[in-house]
Amino acid sequence: MSDKYHHGDLRNALIEEGIKMINNSGEESLSMRKLAERCGVSMAAPYAHFKNKEEMINAIKEYVEEAFTKYLESALASCENDIEKKIITLGNAYIIFFIENPEYFTFLFSRGYIHANLDFKSSDENAFKPFKILKDLCTIYFEQKKPELSDYEKELEIIRIWASVQGLTSIMFMPNVKWSRKWKDEISKLLK
Repeated sequence: MSDKYHHGDLRNALIEEGIKMINNSGEESLSMRKLAERCGVSMAAPYAHFKNKEEMINAIKEYVEEAFTKYLESALASCENDIEKKIITLGNAYIIFFIENPEYFTFLFSRGYIHANLDFKSSDENAFKPFKILKDLCTIYFEQKKPELSDYEKELEIIRIWASVQGLTSIMFMPNVKWSRKWKDEISKLLK
């Protein structure tokens, strides 16, 4: 048995290989046997971590969402307490996370794994955690800077902000779009 994965971290190695497999060929191509082979472990080894393919896919979704959420929270924790700067920092971190993890962008946004209700007063119980972070920051911003906005106007503002960072990220990953500059160096200028 080869040691293709970092010893003791088979679960995460299976998840990372699962992301690649799904991105390349779709969910239907995901196979526990193929994952075991790619990670250089026995055919039974993935089942020590995941009961079946469905549980594996759910674990991948949670893994990517959690990594993204932690990255955003970390960026915000090191940011000044100014709410406008926090929103810009969040936008920067959003894009940089996907520059550093392009396979996560493809996984999350090409398969309908994101759940968000754009209604301002909606329940965020099952919402995509990074969207909830944005919505919570915007809520503070509205309270401090724009208390006169209606819920509808707040929804529009949140959608504009999300569309801006999501749009920039999408442009970066378009295969036939080229720019001689490094995106990571230019993001803060684009989000001012």
